[in-house]
Amino acid sequence: MTKIPKCMSTQHPDNVNSPFFAEHTLLSGEDEIQEAYYAFSHLGCDEQMWDCEGKEVDSFVVKKLLTKYGPFFREKRLGRDTFITLRVPNPTIEKGEAKILLETLESVPRSFDAAKLFYGDEMPPVFEVILPMTSTSMCIDRIYRYYRDFVVGKQNKPFRDGDITIAEWIGKFEPERINVIPLFEDMVHMLDAHNIVGEYLQDKDIEYQRVFLARSDPTMNYGLVSAVLLNKIALQRLQGLSEDIDVKIYPIIGVGSAPFRGNLKPQTVEEVMEEYPSAHTFTVQSAFKYDNPPQEVEEAVKKLRERKTGSPQEVDEERCLEIIEKYSQEYQKQIAVLAPTINKVARYVPSRRKRKLHIGLFGYSRDVGGITLPRAITFTAALYSMGLPPEILGLNALDEDDIQFIREVYVNFEDDLVDSLKYFNPNTAFLPKGIEAKVKDFPLDFQIDEEHRELTDYIANSLRENKAEELGGHVLRAASLRKFLG
Repeated sequence: MTKIPKCMSTQHPDNVNSPFFAEHTLLSGEDEIQEAYYAFSHLGCDEQMWDCEGKEVDSFVVKKLLTKYGPFFREKRLGRDTFITLRVPNPTIEKGEAKILLETLESVPRSFDAAKLFYGDEMPPVFEVILPMTSTSMCIDRIYRYYRDFVVGKQNKPFRDGDITIAEWIGKFEPERINVIPLFEDMVHMLDAHNIVGEYLQDKDIEYQRVFLARSDPTMNYGLVSAVLLNKIALQRLQGLSEDIDVKIYPIIGVGSAPFRGNLKPQTVEEVMEEYPSAHTFTVQSAFKYDNPPQEVEEAVKKLRERKTGSPQEVDEERCLEIIEKYSQEYQKQIAVLAPTINKVARYVPSRRKRKLHIGLFGYSRDVGGITLPRAITFTAALYSMGLPPEILGLNALDEDDIQFIREVYVNFEDDLVDSLKYFNPNTAFLPKGIEAKVKDFPLDFQIDEEHRELTDYIANSLRENKAEELGGHVLRAASLRKFLG
């Protein structure tokens, strides 16, 4: 049985500080090779997600890691102790990036050859890919079959009658198959994940299946409460599927450091593990790794790796869906009003990677109810910079019974609100109607960070007076206090 990693380092650019090994604030190709090594060797992560989209992508990651850090990888073997998992473009949606998928799949046998030369055996260093924005079982199956039938399958074809085969010409193609991990990012497909995965597995003889559930994008699209409830329903349904078909399913949850995006920081790992007991793998994104003391990060990673995966929390799906419907409607209404300001502030949120990461559900920018918005990290950073933690949006749609139910199902609901309200500016000009009263209704004991409040006052005044000169610096200083960009 292959070891299933529990702590996936990712390239999500939610960090304020750059890592010590980076030459510039924008991480680029060679920095990301070093980042993968650092995540494995110093922080103790057992998996690195490798985004294969946009410019500056290095498809020689395996060869470079083995060449540059040979002694480490002899001990912590790629494909057995440490794992590189490729995140590929989804050709059904990302038409402009579609052919990068083919190049990426062709790189898998090449990485195999590099590892075979290094280790002297036939254990593949890379054998899993993540498919973002999965919407059907066919999307997953096409990747699986393309690799098996066209990348590997072509090796047995001769150039013409009586000539040698491709394999005889350039060597065998290995591994014979890869695992495809579907990533579900929107409400419809998260709720249907169990059916989609079940259909995909019908004709496969495999030991296990990993399934990735997004936490940031559903929050941005439907609000904090909806995202948590959607994940709980999906986890419960995936467990049911696992029992029905007798295939082990290992869920991955994509959490970031902002409470809005999962609240996974070194200081909160135990709470987040308790929130999603059946999640096998958690993501540690850039703020987790670079905006906290390294020793705390190492200890937190150790906790994530040593935990035992439990059973999913049982939830009343019907009641969850009722709440999601009314709450997300109010949340989206408020976002529609705030969108012009969010887009204005987003221009001053600094980039942290030299390349574009995957484009997401609605194309090159986000579209929530017909409103165009930036990506989730920038979106979250913009709202915090306005003194308006996005966690509180939409709460005024909930009555006392709803809140009581949410408290029972969403274990860290009040803790996440308290963590976000430190950065609330009660005087912000952007506060939607009904929210302040709702915040006051909650029996929450929170302390506002005065320095952060002053910075958001400055940002609000600058926006009002169209003075943009120092906005970027203030956005960054506020993020530095929070220990995450967005």
